[in-house]
Amino acid sequence: MFSNLILRNSRRNRKENGLFFGSLVISIVAFYILLSLSGQDVMGFLMKMESDAVNRLLTRIPVFYGMTLVILFFLMYFACKYQLERRRKEFGVYLMMGMRRSKLFTMLLAEDLLISVLALIIGLPIAVLLSEIISLVTAKVVGMGIVGHRFTLPLSAVGYTVAGFLAIKFVAFLILSGKISSREIGSLLANTSENEKKQKPAAVYAICILCGIVMLAVAYTMAIQGMVWYDLRAMLATLLLGLWGTILLFYGMRVLIALLVKAGKENRKLHVFTLRQIQENVIHQSTSMAISSLLILAALCCFGAGIGIAGTNRQSGDHVLDYTFQDYRTEPRREFLPYLQAVLEENGLDAQFSHLLEMRIGHVRTLDDSYDVFQMDPVMESLRNLPQSEDRDMLLLYDMSYASYPYLISLSDYNRLLEAVGKSPLTLTANEAAVYRDSDFTTRTALLNGILEEHPKATLRGDELYLRGEIQSMNLVTDRSITLSFALILPDEQFLHYTQGDYSVYINGILSSEATEGRSLLTAISALNEQLDAIGLKDIGIEYESYLQNMGRQLFYMVAASYITIYLAIIFLVVANTVMGVQFLMNQQKTGRRYLTLVRLGATYETICNSAGKQIVWFMGLPVFVAAVSSHFGVKALYTGILSSQAQGTQGEMLMVSAAMIFLLCVVEYIYVTVIKRSSDRYLLTLMQPQREE
Repeated sequence: MFSNLILRNSRRNRKENGLFFGSLVISIVAFYILLSLSGQDVMGFLMKMESDAVNRLLTRIPVFYGMTLVILFFLMYFACKYQLERRRKEFGVYLMMGMRRSKLFTMLLAEDLLISVLALIIGLPIAVLLSEIISLVTAKVVGMGIVGHRFTLPLSAVGYTVAGFLAIKFVAFLILSGKISSREIGSLLANTSENEKKQKPAAVYAICILCGIVMLAVAYTMAIQGMVWYDLRAMLATLLLGLWGTILLFYGMRVLIALLVKAGKENRKLHVFTLRQIQENVIHQSTSMAISSLLILAALCCFGAGIGIAGTNRQSGDHVLDYTFQDYRTEPRREFLPYLQAVLEENGLDAQFSHLLEMRIGHVRTLDDSYDVFQMDPVMESLRNLPQSEDRDMLLLYDMSYASYPYLISLSDYNRLLEAVGKSPLTLTANEAAVYRDSDFTTRTALLNGILEEHPKATLRGDELYLRGEIQSMNLVTDRSITLSFALILPDEQFLHYTQGDYSVYINGILSSEATEGRSLLTAISALNEQLDAIGLKDIGIEYESYLQNMGRQLFYMVAASYITIYLAIIFLVVANTVMGVQFLMNQQKTGRRYLTLVRLGATYETICNSAGKQIVWFMGLPVFVAAVSSHFGVKALYTGILSSQAQGTQGEMLMVSAAMIFLLCVVEYIYVTVIKRSSDRYLLTLMQPQREE
């Protein structure tokens, strides 16, 4: 009998609280996917290339796990509170019929345990399946044909998922059920008050909404202009303005709803009642609505950040070089290329490369170690005379700020690199130089190219020099961590003169068709890496970086960004929507006597449900709308701070992707609204036959 009661109550709770049960399942899926990250195919691949970075990422997983536990604890506490408050009269009846408080507590614990176990039974298989799909899709996207997919089921991830979920669920239940089971029978059976709040004059709300709009406008301006990234104080100021601006906006939104009440058509069924309910919801729950809106905004920004970083790595320049070798022992430096060729030939690896290209890079050497050796006043003056624009300002303030002490590149070495990829070589006279900027800094080259067409005059260590366009941006080495924001390509004689023979030498290798015949590029590089390690290059002072290692570094940033940000976005969305849904249902229950009055006055079930549906759309739609508008500025600000200069030029395309994320959010919100409407309709159905109140 007792067990049947538990099963029946548990089944009823799942049906009546589908929103909360769905949130539990999503939380379990998110937990497992985060904890199983180390078992992903792509992470196993990255461990070979970027083991230190991957290990640092994996050591931070417990931090995200702990943070999520705290966030979801409050979610479960709040949702469980609604469940128990909704059933308090039922508990009062149990106690009146003689059920002991300890038995009531046991019944509630058993019901909660059943729901939790069922959520785990449903959530874990979904989580494992999604994890495998994500692993396969990620491997496909990044081109990891060399890594054979294998099914993994990390028991530690399963264990921590189950333990963490049950722990926070049990603690939340323990606190709430203790409060419920200790309450007096009279308080359980009594109707709850509607917690009326004292209303303030309309002018107060109008001032609040105006102040909120002003604060948000200032925060948006600071975010778009990139001021948020200047220093910690600017970032803190922007965040505080956005936070308080959103809170004041929702607090003062009562004025707008009051105007809608006055402008509404009087012949609409329950029109005034509906908008009055919406107005009171905004007043009573304005802070929580603002926080929910900020959580949705954070979710959208997380999506945008992940997409932006992934887009940066996808657009990291054309692949040309497969290897870069460097030797810190061989002197003089010009002997490094013959030495490397001899080592490769001795070990039968010389046929693996179609080209071995020397690349000499150095600095201007001066007697007084001055860092102000290059001036190009005509170029800077031409930039200042251009029409004011963001690109011009960025060039003046940031991009050209390192031009006074440029790197120098040997012309013959750069020309051999151009010829290797089928491009025409450069021709420079003794007093000419070409400007080089790495592909990561080529967003605003159009402005500079227009100026360089005039062959402006510059001075290098006091000597006159004429700059020639266009700007060059071919990758100098395989290692993408070596990026030059500004450099000069000089004829060899001038290069040796200004560097005084003190420069770095890199040997770039391009694989031959023999090395890649019958297999993919990654397979060929992986196999050659094993051969190079076997002959002990490091033992003789030669270090190398392959395209595979460079690709691994890019993949690490892409995977870390996409996994973590999407994970956080899901958590924020689940929390925000569940909190809003539960709050509306709690508020609806507290104002249940108003709906009973409508029933007595002859309102039909369909009319009341239609009114409640409109309230839900407004209550959920307002935070989502504000978040969607704010996300445009938030995502743009994130792109300004996290994207490379090269990727800055593709912001428009990335913002279109973010717009698609907003549309996806609308689909998610529609699902949540539908679930909440069904819960509301079920509750209203119980009021259609009012019971006599004693």
